[in-house]
Amino acid sequence: PAVPRAGRERGVRGGAVLGAALLYGIVLDAGSSHTAVFIYKWPADKENDTGVVSEHSMCDVEGPGISSYSSKPPAAGKSLEHCLSQAMRDVPKEKHADTPLYLGATAGMRLLRIADPPSSDAVLSAVMATLKSYPFDFRGAKILSGEEEGVFGWITANYLLENFIKRGWLGEWIQSKKKTLGAMDFGGASTQITFETSDAIEDPKNEVMLKLYGQPYKVYTHSFLCYGRDQVLKRLLSKVLQAENYQETVANPCWPTGYRKSLSLSSIYDSPCTEKERPGLPLNTTVVVSGTGNGNLCAVHVNKLFDFTSCSFSHCSFDGVFQPEVSGNFIAFSAFFYTVDFIRTVMERPVHSPSDLKDAAETICATSWNELYQKAPRLEKRLPDYCATSTFVYLLITKGYNFNNRSFPSIAFQKKAGETSIGWALGYMLNLTNMIPAQEPASHRSMLYNYWVILILLFVITTLTALLTAVYLLRRSKSSTI
Repeated sequence: PAVPRAGRERGVRGGAVLGAALLYGIVLDAGSSHTAVFIYKWPADKENDTGVVSEHSMCDVEGPGISSYSSKPPAAGKSLEHCLSQAMRDVPKEKHADTPLYLGATAGMRLLRIADPPSSDAVLSAVMATLKSYPFDFRGAKILSGEEEGVFGWITANYLLENFIKRGWLGEWIQSKKKTLGAMDFGGASTQITFETSDAIEDPKNEVMLKLYGQPYKVYTHSFLCYGRDQVLKRLLSKVLQAENYQETVANPCWPTGYRKSLSLSSIYDSPCTEKERPGLPLNTTVVVSGTGNGNLCAVHVNKLFDFTSCSFSHCSFDGVFQPEVSGNFIAFSAFFYTVDFIRTVMERPVHSPSDLKDAAETICATSWNELYQKAPRLEKRLPDYCATSTFVYLLITKGYNFNNRSFPSIAFQKKAGETSIGWALGYMLNLTNMIPAQEPASHRSMLYNYWVILILLFVITTLTALLTAVYLLRRSKSSTI
């Protein structure tokens, strides 16, 4: 994989240098549920030095993720045109030809590549054709591995929070004394956990060795395909239908009371994540699903999504995957943030401990559809699923990743650091544009350092001049007295 095992990057935070010309880079984050276009900027005079990269602007592509266009690939390319036109406006025209443009596709396309490789290739070809038609420096479109997605998210978070390197009081770049923090990403089709560890990593597939700014980092990472929000909801519906023997009307304990919806079996079993549980019924069969808002029973069904029993290592998270004990601080973004933010802002509940999260999930499950809708009408589309997602997040973090009362408070649920979104996109661009060096930046100095040197010299000269003048005047006054 293209994970930067010998860290090839550069670039660090802070505000842009006033008056400096700017360079730009564009990354399309082609996720399973939607695509986002991020435009980054940094001062041109830092291009070959430790620079400053921040988010200039972003654009959410209308419609679903590109993997949804498997039956009509050209539409995947066409869906990007509005945001690419915005990028044309956001990046100065004279910079277009020198602005690198990348597309990275994640778990939605990983699933499509498993289910239908020719369609996956056709979708990628269609989006590449669209991207090549714009005047930017297009440098490729690829499907990221889950491990790349995890590590680049980790790099982004620690880069933005100055955990690799920071500016000293003289403006010089120095190694940060802060420890790196772990990164937890919860997307539409997969979830990733990545953190630095001093423990032995028993499965080589989970170990990534990085060298960034002269410092070695031993990083554990794992990506769980089919454990993203949208795929979890499909898998959960499958468990509910199984438990109810696929009757025409099915009680769903994970939906609020008063919420009903007709679903075709094809909408649940159209994914590699659920195909093994596909029933013998025709996929055009329709079932009416009715919410009963039973948090305890919902948790029973959600628990079935994990395998907590099989483990051939000293420690496992779930599904037989090795994981060392979590340590240090963590940042949880994407749907982790949106789920906890819903609990805090809509439900007005604190989330300081595992029991807070568990209690909040049970409260959401016990709240009727009418009450939920009155609280957050603008969230109508996702509102029925907060019972399931909050229950899932609780079980994933506590029973899966093994956070407890001591370690849970070390998780910060947030989506941005400053004005820049946290996710894999920035780390991906930093890697591909070689903006984090492997070597130690001992000789790297910012322009601010030169200014400090000049100021100190001026201060010394002024002080010496004042002292010499004072001595001269003192001697004159003594001689005139005599």
